Amino acid sequence: MRILVVSDTHGRLDGLRKALDAEGKLDWLLHMGDVGGQEDEIADLANAKRCMLACVKGNNDIFSDLANELMLNIGGYKIWMTHGHRYNVYSGIASIKNTAIMKGADIVMYGHTHSPLVDIDKENRITIINPGSLTSPRQIGRKLSYIMMEICEGKEPTYEIKFVDGIECSRW
Repeated sequence: MRILVVSDTHGRLDGLRKALDAEGKLDWLLHMGDVGGQEDEIADLANAKRCMLACVKGNNDIFSDLANELMLNIGGYKIWMTHGHRYNVYSGIASIKNTAIMKGADIVMYGHTHSPLVDIDKENRITIINPGSLTSPRQIGRKLSYIMMEICEGKEPTYEIKFVDGIECSRW
């Protein structure tokens, strides 16, 4: 199962379009919030790729009807999606990790920081990922980023942070 994980598009979809084009066939598109009023356009892009879509509300999605959080079961894994702003993620991942463990999640996905992260905690059997931002990255090098996740039966999921070239990032 091929899963594209994105966040923080803030109403600008050029980076998302490039990521979708680069990745080919997908099973899921998961968006961690701050869609910037583009829910319908993102749904159209997912529909055109014939993949399932799940989005959560970010701190800037004030008027959105999206859920604040979602728990999905994909490929036998419990995936908890949240934007992250309610878990003080700028100060680290301890709070979001502890909440994910309490919820029984195998994988927690969040956004908000605009910096990509893959943290695999084997002791607690949980993976924490953040795809960064497809519009205004904040990590060193400031490249638009997303995560490609793959789930193959009988194997551990894999995660790859990928970058989009050729699009100027926004500076906030």
